[in-house]
Amino acid sequence: MLILHELQRWYEKAGLPSGAVNSQIGALDEVPKRRPDMKKNSTAKKSPKKALAKGQKKQICQLAAKQRLTIGLDLGDRTTRYCILDEAGEVVSEDQLPTTKTGLDSLFAKMPSSRIALEVGTHSPWMSRHLSGMGHEVIVANAHKVKLITQSVHKNDRIDARQLARLARVDPQLLSPIRHRGEEAQRDLAVVRARAELMEARTKLINGARGLVKPMGERLKRCDADGGTAEAVRCRSSEGRAGGGIE
Repeated sequence: MLILHELQRWYEKAGLPSGAVNSQIGALDEVPKRRPDMKKNSTAKKSPKKALAKGQKKQICQLAAKQRLTIGLDLGDRTTRYCILDEAGEVVSEDQLPTTKTGLDSLFAKMPSSRIALEVGTHSPWMSRHLSGMGHEVIVANAHKVKLITQSVHKNDRIDARQLARLARVDPQLLSPIRHRGEEAQRDLAVVRARAELMEARTKLINGARGLVKPMGERLKRCDADGGTAEAVRCRSSEGRAGGGIE
């Protein structure tokens, strides 16, 4: 209302008819309102890929109940490629799944006992134990001794998974299988390796500190690395000369 009143005063000062403001406001009121947007009617399925994956997994489980399947796994840090063969050696399914326990469970948890071959690597210890716990026969292949895989001209994840499956189906000994340590032994070994890494890092730090002060004409005191303290590695030239701290 205040804006309308100011417009009327401005029109009167300009010598325009007083009804001009009302006519302009009325013209704005007559602007047709925008029609509401129409809703889209879509008959497409929301997740056909997921529905297809569930149906495919069900078919694989049904087939595994009738015949023994052989599966090759090419392990990756984030995803694992798999190839499933039937008893005749025909490819039943090829795809990939996450390199996690949940990813393995999604395909192998409900599958009847099958033969699974995988390459030795970072993830092979826990994966082999996890798959064995589901009742599957697990073969951990030493790929460095399998020339068909290491010296292949055409090499990728899909081909490696297929080669593992075919070799495991014919004769598992062709994969030069190995056996991983148990989970408890692996944990103990991890502690030993972690301690060795820490000791190596500590030695590098001490040697680095000594190397930094030598160009300055100073030397650090001798100290036992196992019981060394900040005071033992502190550079004090006066104490070094007076107390025999020079090495």
